[in-house]
Amino acid sequence: MKKLKTNALRILDQAGITYDTQEYSYDDNHLGGEHVLKQLDLDENAVYKTLVLKGTNGYLVCCIPVLEEIDLKKLAKVSGNKSVEMVHQKDLLNLTGYIRGGCSPIGMKKIFPTYIQEDVILQDKIALSAGKRGLQMIIHSQDLINITKAICVNVIR
Repeated sequence: MKKLKTNALRILDQAGITYDTQEYSYDDNHLGGEHVLKQLDLDENAVYKTLVLKGTNGYLVCCIPVLEEIDLKKLAKVSGNKSVEMVHQKDLLNLTGYIRGGCSPIGMKKIFPTYIQEDVILQDKIALSAGKRGLQMIIHSQDLINITKAICVNVIR
């Protein structure tokens, strides 16, 4: 059986970045990080979610551990925005090419400034959406930082 390749995974392949994938079951009522954690044999601090936000200076992406909450004021400050707010999920597909529960920081329609919770450097590998619901990619944290040109900052509450 041929493995599914999402846009994010194709980009990692083209860049020569190694990764693993892990599938999990989901439904529209179970898209949250807690649901993913229950199915994956990974430390909760090594599973990240991708958030897309709109600031006063444009769109941006932020990756934080799945059980954490983003601090919008901290993110606004470190990103040079007066304020930031979450993009409404109905706008996510058109903006990024991804849907809620399957949004990856790699392979969006456009490249947006990306911020990752600074604790990511404490993890050798992290898991995050591979660009499709039910599919996580497990990647070295430094490779994720490099490919997304992310800035590591403290943006959680």
